Amino acid sequence: MRDWGSVKPRDPEELLARLLTAPGRRDRITHVERVPARAGRQAAWPDWVPDVLVERLRAAGVERPWAHQVAAAEHARAGRSVVISTGTASGKSLAYLLPCLTAVLEGAAAAQGRGATVLYLAPTKALAADQLRAIRSLELPGVRAATFDGDTPTEERDWIRAHAQYVLTNPDMLHRTLLPGHGRWAPFLRALKYVVVDECHTYRGVFGSHVAHVLRRLRRGCARYGGSPVFVLASATVSDPGASAARLVGVPVVEVTEDASPRGETAFVLWEPPLTDLLGEQGAPVRRTVTAESADLLADLLAEGIRTVVFVRSRRGAEVIALLARQALDEAEPGLGARVAAYRAGYLPEERRELERALHSGELLGLASTSALELGVDVSGLDAVVLAGYPGTRASMWQQAGRAGRAGQGALAVLVARDDPLDTYLVRHPEALFGQPVEATVLDPDNPYVLAPHLCAAAAELPLTPADLPLFGSAAEQVLPALEQRGLLRRRPTGWYWTRQDRASDLTDIRGVGGAVIRVVELGTGRLLGTVAPAAAHSTVHEGAVYLHQGESYLVRALDLDEAVALVEPAQPDYSTTAREITDIRILQTERSTRWGEAALCFGTVEVTSQVVSFLRKRLLTGEVLGEEPLDLPPRHLRTRAVWWTISFDQVAAAGVARADLPGAAHAAEHASIGLLPLFATCDRWDIGGVSTALHQDTGLPTVFVYDGHPGGAGFAERAYSSARPWLTATREAIESCACLDGCPSCIQSPKCGNGNNPLDKTGAVRLLTALLAVAPSG
Repeated sequence: MRDWGSVKPRDPEELLARLLTAPGRRDRITHVERVPARAGRQAAWPDWVPDVLVERLRAAGVERPWAHQVAAAEHARAGRSVVISTGTASGKSLAYLLPCLTAVLEGAAAAQGRGATVLYLAPTKALAADQLRAIRSLELPGVRAATFDGDTPTEERDWIRAHAQYVLTNPDMLHRTLLPGHGRWAPFLRALKYVVVDECHTYRGVFGSHVAHVLRRLRRGCARYGGSPVFVLASATVSDPGASAARLVGVPVVEVTEDASPRGETAFVLWEPPLTDLLGEQGAPVRRTVTAESADLLADLLAEGIRTVVFVRSRRGAEVIALLARQALDEAEPGLGARVAAYRAGYLPEERRELERALHSGELLGLASTSALELGVDVSGLDAVVLAGYPGTRASMWQQAGRAGRAGQGALAVLVARDDPLDTYLVRHPEALFGQPVEATVLDPDNPYVLAPHLCAAAAELPLTPADLPLFGSAAEQVLPALEQRGLLRRRPTGWYWTRQDRASDLTDIRGVGGAVIRVVELGTGRLLGTVAPAAAHSTVHEGAVYLHQGESYLVRALDLDEAVALVEPAQPDYSTTAREITDIRILQTERSTRWGEAALCFGTVEVTSQVVSFLRKRLLTGEVLGEEPLDLPPRHLRTRAVWWTISFDQVAAAGVARADLPGAAHAAEHASIGLLPLFATCDRWDIGGVSTALHQDTGLPTVFVYDGHPGGAGFAERAYSSARPWLTATREAIESCACLDGCPSCIQSPKCGNGNNPLDKTGAVRLLTALLAVAPSG
């Protein structure tokens, strides 16, 4: 179980003061937010919890539960699906363990010792493994828990199906193995009382939409055997968790959001790296990289004995930061560098467990980690957390920052800005981060590209009847005729049937959008390293690309699209690669529109034609552009959803933007709006794309488009449409407040731009957006 022992409190002001001893550091701080301490509020153990479970939890250090844990547990016990959405280290796992383990213990006396079963779903295998260790550490009599994932041997799988009461798995395994083989799982599904969906805020966008349909197929499979499980969901703090959870699982969900756990005081620092003497594209100034800056902070904190974790977005970034920190520490005191390490997905489970143990014991003072440490792995006793770049959502930001001070002591959190529009905006506009509700989870189960393969999978599991269609949403009836025409489903009087010999569950990878994946194969050995979704292949495994796999670097030597294979070989380049593409867009259907004076805001279906034309090589530590290489790849076509705005030529003239400057003004506004949308739509900038033009063929006006980068859409453009005024206001402020003269990576330049960030007009973009927002409806 968790480490509930006391840790000596640390003063956040003392931690911050130690960080500022180096010259020039104070000038890099743009804001310090002080989050006050909070006392905990406990509750009595529910009288329905067995004595043995209470005794084992007390032995593990849980004398009494927090009030929110009991509130959520009571809902689940009463048969109501519930989501608990509280902060990091608030003990969400106990909220579902109480009803789930109680049900298992009560059913242990039944035939085969399995009167009730529990299915636990985690987004990662590591999280499921951690939960299994927590359950087994309680040593409860008669409780048989096991993980069922891709690493589980065949002989163990048979035993788990027949005997385990508490099965821990992931949505991928549920989609590919458990549901297609539901007949063999019939006794388990018939007795299924609870389905736990842990870290449910991670199920967003296309992945979340896929998981929503996997859960609907699970509900259908349970109903086939007379089961109707209660869903218990655990989430980081998100906006409107009850509605988000209900959209994910398809049933009404009660929410518990009041956090009754104690929290120490936290100083949360926003940090902007300094400008360097280096110049980027078009002579733009370049800031010191987030990698170099975060490595320095980690080394300085560890040298002061301050236990610290740096969260990094990439595996390679985690390795580089750990390496730089080790070198700096060894220079200061030989041998000190051994007390810092990298932690990421791709390590063997025993390696990760050893790192966690060493951090707990104090042998390790610090880690540079990917988000693998954000979810599910308990690390208590930390003093400080450094976020190497905004993690993409306020929910993830607080989740990562909450890793410090986890035992109730004071803590320091530092967000170091990357050199891009979103990070730069946030460190200069703290009100956008603090005192704001966290984001809602965005997903779109009605996306036909997502829905279609799950209708096929459902039909393969059990013939699909008209009565089943409401379960899969209003779009199901429209999607079925196309599946019949393609010969995937056959309509009979009793419903729709899967007609092929191959597995319907293989039609899609739930972490992508389906299609023939590109295999990444190592030259010389023929070893399959991994796969890449077809939509991402042109930009990630083109010839000359740097490809990362489990922390190792490879160079792509050839991409064969006909054979769907990319050939790579090991390499250690001191640069990264970024693809550049050119894009055209056609409006197929305008579904919603709003007049903004002479301007208009629209949402609808578009067809995007894009072509990767080159790639940049950038030095890892400095971000310096080393060169650009041309590529010869075919164009790709994408039918998706977009938000777009038009502005009249009279408005352009009134804004003081000359016709000759209009392309650069619209282009700059497009880049910045893409950079800022993740603040409003819970997406990554790589999930979306954009096009701008001084005269679009379909509108006859200057037009700026932002579109979902996934077939059928992922819900991001729709969210942009609904929050257009605050989104575009933030875009204008981000451009206007940037200290550069003509535009830079912090405001209007984009690493994806196929036109080499030319033309761009910073002043024109501000004027254009000001004119647009002046007539925007206030509602």
